[in-house]
Amino acid sequence: MTPDRLKNLTLQQLEALVCLVEERSFSRAAQRMLLTQPALTKNIRHIEECLDLKVVNRSHAGVSLTPEGKILYDAALRMIRLRREAGEKIRKLQDQTGGDIYVGASTIPATYLLPRAVSVFRKDHGDIRIFIKTEDSEEVINKVLDREVEIGCIGKAPPARKLIADPLWSDRLILVAPGNHRWAKKGPVKLAELMREPFVLRERGSGTREVFENYLREEKEIGVAQFNIAGEWGSSEAIKEAVLAGLGVSVLSVHAVQRELASGLLREIPVVATRIERRFYLIRLKQFDLRPHHSVFIDFLKNYRAHAA
Repeated sequence: MTPDRLKNLTLQQLEALVCLVEERSFSRAAQRMLLTQPALTKNIRHIEECLDLKVVNRSHAGVSLTPEGKILYDAALRMIRLRREAGEKIRKLQDQTGGDIYVGASTIPATYLLPRAVSVFRKDHGDIRIFIKTEDSEEVINKVLDREVEIGCIGKAPPARKLIADPLWSDRLILVAPGNHRWAKKGPVKLAELMREPFVLRERGSGTREVFENYLREEKEIGVAQFNIAGEWGSSEAIKEAVLAGLGVSVLSVHAVQRELASGLLREIPVVATRIERRFYLIRLKQFDLRPHHSVFIDFLKNYRAHAA
């Protein structure tokens, strides 16, 4: 016999051999496996024909194993045990509610929305840990596509066809200036006035910047290049500091400036006939295999209400 012949044996045939040895009767073994006796006999015969040797001794006293049969029986026991252990591990994994979740989030969700949301979530799901990596929206999309993070939260709808995007929270972009700015006590400013004022801008790749640029292009037929740009910064916090330092005014998410508006450090400046709104999106790969703890967190985020001033 060549070892290659073993490849033709099935797990059911090996299980039939185990049952036969343990029950010491073809009829009882067949009953245990929910097979007819001829079907069980066929399984044993197939083993012997496949190996071209005898594995079972048959007699009026019952059945016994040949030396070759004993080797095969021991191997079959291990295979069946491994199958049972694998099934138990799979069941435990499916029943497990805890786990780690890796999230990529753009600046506004990562800094101003998710901390509060995760805090609420963890009160009922302490066995689920959330790890958040902050990037701009474009980089978050790339990390989800490359499977570097499991889900993403960004401030624009992704173009990638490989992604599922669920709308989450609403947002409004507002013009902010220092509390002592000359516009603070003025009514709405005109867009032409804003374009002449020193302006600080988020970096390319930022969802905030992309939404702002798209609005200007589609609604006003102008571009940021026509503004009096004083500089670009890589985060909303840096933009706020630049505005507070008097470097210029800027457009930011209302979620990012709630404290500063409440304290009077910053002032929202209305712009005539201008209202910029957007949604944040939860993104994931269409082919991503959601585990129970992922589903619990995603369902929570869909129902969580983010409040803004």
